[in-house]
Amino acid sequence: MAGFAGKIARMPRFLLLFLVFLAACSGPVNSPYPVADAGRSILYSAFEERPKHLDPARSYSENEYVFLGNIYEPPLQYHYLKRPYQLEPQTAAAMPTVRYLDAQGRALPADAAAERIAVSEYEIRIRPGIRYQPHPAFARDAVGRPRYVPIGAEELKRIERFQDFTATGTRELTAADYVHQIRRLASPRVQSPILGLMAEHIVGLKELARALGEAAKARPRDAYLDIGKPDFPGATAVDRYTYRVRIRGKYPQFLYWLAMPFFAPVPEEAERFYQQPGMAEKNFTLDWQPVGSGAYYLAENDPNRVMRLQKNPNYHDDFFPAEGDPGDAEAGLLADAGRRLPMVETVIYSLEKEDVPYWNKFLQGYYDASGVSSDSFDQAIRMNAQGEPDLTPDMRQRGIQLSTAARPSLNYMGFNMLDPVVGGLSERARKLRQALSIAIDYDEFISIFLNGRGLPGQGPLPPGIFGYREGEAGVNPVVYRWRDSRPLRRPLDDARRLLAEAGYPNGRDAATGRPLTLYFDTPASGPEAKSRMDWFRKQFARLDIQLVIRATDYNRFQDKMSKGSAQLFEWGWNADYPDPENFLFLLYGPNRKVGVGGENAANYQNPEFDRLFERMKDMDNTPERQAVIDRMVALAREDAPWIFAFHPKSFGLRHGWVKNAKPNLMTHNLLKYRRVDPAARAAYQAKWNRPALWPLLLASVVLAALVWPAVAGYRKRLRATAEN
Repeated sequence: MAGFAGKIARMPRFLLLFLVFLAACSGPVNSPYPVADAGRSILYSAFEERPKHLDPARSYSENEYVFLGNIYEPPLQYHYLKRPYQLEPQTAAAMPTVRYLDAQGRALPADAAAERIAVSEYEIRIRPGIRYQPHPAFARDAVGRPRYVPIGAEELKRIERFQDFTATGTRELTAADYVHQIRRLASPRVQSPILGLMAEHIVGLKELARALGEAAKARPRDAYLDIGKPDFPGATAVDRYTYRVRIRGKYPQFLYWLAMPFFAPVPEEAERFYQQPGMAEKNFTLDWQPVGSGAYYLAENDPNRVMRLQKNPNYHDDFFPAEGDPGDAEAGLLADAGRRLPMVETVIYSLEKEDVPYWNKFLQGYYDASGVSSDSFDQAIRMNAQGEPDLTPDMRQRGIQLSTAARPSLNYMGFNMLDPVVGGLSERARKLRQALSIAIDYDEFISIFLNGRGLPGQGPLPPGIFGYREGEAGVNPVVYRWRDSRPLRRPLDDARRLLAEAGYPNGRDAATGRPLTLYFDTPASGPEAKSRMDWFRKQFARLDIQLVIRATDYNRFQDKMSKGSAQLFEWGWNADYPDPENFLFLLYGPNRKVGVGGENAANYQNPEFDRLFERMKDMDNTPERQAVIDRMVALAREDAPWIFAFHPKSFGLRHGWVKNAKPNLMTHNLLKYRRVDPAARAAYQAKWNRPALWPLLLASVVLAALVWPAVAGYRKRLRATAEN
């Protein structure tokens, strides 16, 4: 042993230095980020695919809103902490005011009946002093002319990346920018996905689209299209900071649209900049490099590697909310109350196409938050004694935190109300649907297929939407009983009794003796779909009903739905905005799928429900509206055109150094509220990425022991030669 130690002592200097280097490598050596970024206020996340559209008039996708919501600012936003979701001003100085006018243009009182209102005129005043993010569209030369408009072909040829536009500028946000964006919804060059819907509501938008279409035909494709020329009474600037939008009739849900990127401002300078010849060929477009007034701007767009958001140096005064829901203060969510936003300097999204690498990097501390995929569910989540999701001991040891929230959406099984067996409002058909509503155990479905990530549906409204009732008042009495402070699904005997009363004792037609066979249409395919379909068959078999699965492709399925030839089907709906109208219209008779093409896929028509809907949709959120909604929900439960399956539940994991992370599934400008503790992150990374150096050290010692005799012999020969 002493001889071995002596060999180490006589080891060549380069090997000793190598061992010292290895011993010093106690920090993480596998970090994917530059060493210079350590300790900085950076939020790390990932994206799976390149956002297709970053133009707020074109985008209508969740993965795009992750970026758009933090770059652009509509006049309104949702309060970050309060539930149900509440609108509040963002760039607006106050909530919009609305004035009602009759067909002759005369003002009507605020409580005027909806049928008397010909036009609703919304007036929005924005805050002075808000400035755009730095952008070359605003750059000026020494004499005040636009620096890059027009841009010479030779200069543009030398610009390879957007960062090569070295001159940037800014200017104040004005009301005219919001008007310009509303006009853009009608532009044929933009092709906004909401043009058809908004043309039904915004006065003159349909006519503007027609006029701009004609103007575009008369001009070359790469020529600038001046969308401000045609007359358009639907949106006008009153002064520098005030604009008005005119809506046909009464449409109170328009306020929710004012919180969506479609109604965020786009400056005309940006369009003139991007619509120059040669720009699109280099991918210099609003879809690639947006410009807004939000808390962050897109500093790097390399969708094959990384997308980087940087704090907007021109961002206006904005502060963390000073109040929230009960329990928010105790949860630490008001610790930053009144603090200026944003609190994170940089947000880095790295491309991750697979769940497993994302999950592993999250556990290593290189991503700050993560969802819970089916592959990682058992490693992250366990169910406690109450059947509620909880973290595994390993996750707790790592300081990881779990957030859950029911999404503002609903999945349901629908009955075609035009079908002679399951449809109609007869007592026979109603009791058949009620029996199936009890027998198909979606509590079990959630446990098996969703890993508990769902809430059983009690009606057409999801949590977080006005009109949704909590507790016993919110339970569907057709399917559940309230026992021990929780809903308990009715026993199968109740379903069998209803089935017999419907004329199908033991699953057979009492008149003919034939077994009852029902048909379920679905576009689902693959191994997972097969297991779900097998489960559905077993659920129907509990009532001795035979279920025939008719699987097809989605186009064929859509065709069957539009013709009303499907009998049972699965469907779902995600909220565009948090208003009960956005869900209850799915059961409104005139909105039926067959013959009209609406979203009422069940083709449900109940005259009382329809009358109540027409009254409810224009009401403000008052106790009176709640009473109307309660009656509508009761009718839907009793008639059972749907089996209210489940509301998907969002599971999110985050490391303890990420602060102010309350789930908010309606708003998209979440990044400005986040705060990180870089020191805590660095300590975690060092602990959970500590390199195992002993194999290298051992190998080095062995190598030294093997090499040293040769080195010693070589030196001995050198000395002998020198002496001779």
